[in-house]
Amino acid sequence: MDFIRFNAARCDLCGNCISKCPFQALSMGQHGIEVNDACRMCGMCVRNCPHKAISFEQKAGAVDKSKWSHFLIYVEQERGDIHPVAYELIGEARKMAPKVGYKVNCVIVGGEGTAKNAEKLLEYGVDEVFVYEHPGFEGFKADCYTDAVADCIAHTKPSSVLIGATSLGRSMAPRLATRYHTGLTADCTTLDIEGNTDMIQIRPAFGGNIMAQIRISMSRPQFATVRYRVMDKAPKVVNPSGKITLCEVNEKMVLSGIEVISSAVIEKKKTIEEAEIIVAVGRGVHNEEGLELCRRLADALGATLAFSRPMVEAGIGDQLYQIGLSGHTVRPKLIITCGISGAIQFTSCMNGADTIVAINNDPNAQIFGTASYCIVDDLYEIVPRLTTMIQNRKED
Repeated sequence: MDFIRFNAARCDLCGNCISKCPFQALSMGQHGIEVNDACRMCGMCVRNCPHKAISFEQKAGAVDKSKWSHFLIYVEQERGDIHPVAYELIGEARKMAPKVGYKVNCVIVGGEGTAKNAEKLLEYGVDEVFVYEHPGFEGFKADCYTDAVADCIAHTKPSSVLIGATSLGRSMAPRLATRYHTGLTADCTTLDIEGNTDMIQIRPAFGGNIMAQIRISMSRPQFATVRYRVMDKAPKVVNPSGKITLCEVNEKMVLSGIEVISSAVIEKKKTIEEAEIIVAVGRGVHNEEGLELCRRLADALGATLAFSRPMVEAGIGDQLYQIGLSGHTVRPKLIITCGISGAIQFTSCMNGADTIVAINNDPNAQIFGTASYCIVDDLYEIVPRLTTMIQNRKED
């Protein structure tokens, strides 16, 4: 492993690191401790060296980028099925792959039924799916799942690793990036790749006031997380040609420091990300009367009522229904914004909607630069009229 370093001056060849390595990656060689390809950078040798003679380091510019190639997508499972964010990551990787001649591979980890789920991925144009299936992977354990994905990375050496910015993904991605001493860009809204295989990762920064372009140009692999509903879902292919590879899982890989005392399935409710029609309320809705007008409009449309961050901070809206960088990303068929100015923190998380209708009495409001239809007027006049028109049409 290129990233592990031994300080010969401190090492007394006690062999403690060899005995503690769970992957038998260390051995005593002619010139000292040697590392083979089984190393998963789990850190056991570093933590157990009594003389602090071992460290992980990836020096900037020292990595040979030509030895790292292709995309690897972590496929999350939820309630026995594939999380939809995986199909969006596949779609984005398939757009970038032809630019550099890369393949799009996936890794999926879990208990019984994981290999069966892996078969679903082939029809979306992936080249190879690496499957880690074992009863010990039932229920997410960050340490075990990280070991499994790190094992796949060590064997396949992907140039870029894409992970969904779910609760699970946000737990695992930084662990993997730390092991490889490389960069991780969180919550990307746009991805692209240059001819030299550096991935361009774009995300809002400084509270959403700027869109930052981030490159991990001096190390590999490149890690990025992407929110659900930000990218387009991958289209299916007519004649899938990918293959499934079952990877070896040993007992040490599923040995976890986390003990699950009990678990219960929480009833899944429809989330704001899944809403097809949304009425979003902002600061322009000054009082309870205005909020009630917007609620009636939402009821007439069969829509979900959502809120901007200022409304949530004011205690008017529920954070579960907040749109924005500190809330949720949505891609409905229709969104009607009422009294929302259109700061990038908000618009970057809803501009993928099919149709955007903006109501604001300020003709210079930023939201009009994003909207499909712009209504410059007092929402207290417009919203009741829209509601009446919709109700009348339903009655007809």
